[in-house]
Amino acid sequence: MTDFAKRRRVMVDTQVRPSDVTLFPIIEAMLSIPRERFVPTRLQEAAYLGENLPIGPNRAILEPRTLAKMLNLLAVGPRDLVLDLAPGFGYSTAVLAHLAQAVVAVEPEEPLVTEAEAALAEVGIDNAAIQAGEPAHGAPEHGPYDAIAVQGAVEVLPDAIADQLAEGGRIACIFSEDRLGTCRLGIKADGRINWRFAFNASAPVLPGFEKKPEFSL
Repeated sequence: MTDFAKRRRVMVDTQVRPSDVTLFPIIEAMLSIPRERFVPTRLQEAAYLGENLPIGPNRAILEPRTLAKMLNLLAVGPRDLVLDLAPGFGYSTAVLAHLAQAVVAVEPEEPLVTEAEAALAEVGIDNAAIQAGEPAHGAPEHGPYDAIAVQGAVEVLPDAIADQLAEGGRIACIFSEDRLGTCRLGIKADGRINWRFAFNASAPVLPGFEKKPEFSL
């Protein structure tokens, strides 16, 4: 029988701690949440590997290192309302729920919404809600948000998402440019988001976050 608890400790000790993830609540959350419960059954044996896990066209569960470093950038606290975009089976939402006051997640695949809701309930998380919808539209009815996490790469951030970030709020996402990926932290000040490079990372570009083709005559 697979010892997932041991694999979880090894994941944190070899992938998370050495990656400059210094906030203890993140480490504590990733030690306690059974990641294997938030992946497809066929991928449970790979749940703790240091790589993105594909879950569909242009969709992946981000590798533990990337997610942990993104959350370290966001520095989510117990009073924060967080928007989690395209969480798949809900692992990122579960980790965020350990850090935040409340989490709203938007997942485009309804079967995954059902799976994620069941997994969150099973591990006793009651301060997160996952709804079906287009991640590029967000969930404006619950915002504005103190922090936003995007569980995939973007070529451009939709205005609808930028508008849902509170003044002084933080957003972390992976920008894809010519097959290269960089995770950036954005902070909203005076109504606009100012970005800074954080680290290199890669992920599929989420549907709805692509650049629109430019037409020329």
